[in-house]
Amino acid sequence: MSFVLKRKKTRQIMVGKVNVGGMAPVAVQSMTNTFTQDISATVSQIKRLEEAGCEIVRVAVPDEESASAISSIKKKISIPLIADIHFDFRLAIASAMAGADGLRINPGNIGSMKKIKAVVDCAKKFHIPIRIGVNSGSLEKDILKKYNGVSAEGMVESAIRHIELLRSLDFNNMKISIKASDVHRTIDAYRLLSSKTDLPLHVGVTEAGSLYSGIVKSSLGIGTLLAEGIGDTIRVSLTRDPVEEVRVGYEILKALNIRRHGPEIISCPTCGRCNINLFDIVERVEKALLTNPLPVKIAIMGCIVNGPGEAREADIGIAGGDGAGILFKKGKVVKKFPQEKLVEVLLEEVERMEIPLPERE
Repeated sequence: MSFVLKRKKTRQIMVGKVNVGGMAPVAVQSMTNTFTQDISATVSQIKRLEEAGCEIVRVAVPDEESASAISSIKKKISIPLIADIHFDFRLAIASAMAGADGLRINPGNIGSMKKIKAVVDCAKKFHIPIRIGVNSGSLEKDILKKYNGVSAEGMVESAIRHIELLRSLDFNNMKISIKASDVHRTIDAYRLLSSKTDLPLHVGVTEAGSLYSGIVKSSLGIGTLLAEGIGDTIRVSLTRDPVEEVRVGYEILKALNIRRHGPEIISCPTCGRCNINLFDIVERVEKALLTNPLPVKIAIMGCIVNGPGEAREADIGIAGGDGAGILFKKGKVVKKFPQEKLVEVLLEEVERMEIPLPERE
């Protein structure tokens, strides 16, 4: 049973070939940390992101060389590419002309109305969406003064201001993000914004930090909003290899039973009854199945006696002890074998499994 009682239906847009909003599946995206003008390195990282299940990728465009590189990058990847623009409206136009599937801008730092209109007109010409990105660290001075600093209400006011600006230019092909590094502020801002617009929302906690703090903040912030039906795309921000962002994103979706992509591994925390190296076994299985897209639930247990019963909801599982190993399915033992073959037997069985992948709407 899903934790989402009722997902909010938002307006649907297209980012490349990916449906965003409406009731389309929540899409997982990430951002490269290579120098975009280094085409080889950027393509290599995007391909790794694709293997991990990334569905939309964003690249930084700080200069003309980066904008020009988009054309070559696009020819070598399979997922939609978003150009991230700050300050220079000409880079947004150059990125669109080079084939970007969307633009991420903060209209507040693009400049005059004439410059913003030039970007919007270009997006219209190439039929690509714009993501308005509002961060707590980039609010307008008058809003900061009005709310005595950064607040969820001020962030929402800034977002609405930008939405109305683009709509005044007859542009509605957009989605919105409204991120803060503070979890409470992020949740409050998205809740308030969701009540004021039907535009699709890109959800995340910005500058979440290193692996552990980033996972905790993102899981709490993104997870809370998704559980309330808010969010059409997500990005987990980590000071880490962006492939880890995609993995964590899917784990959040799996934990909430919103989407299942790739194996879900259930493993016991170990206790005095465990006499196998469960830590090593779990790591080996996890590494071997890192890019496997099958949405299978796998249990790895340290006790032959209690393991199958404790993990009876798993599609497949292994347990070992006293030199023996067992393979079980839905809590029932189906095979016994020497303990040293635990990983081998499990991986072979997963390889033989045929579980249909969920199709995107």
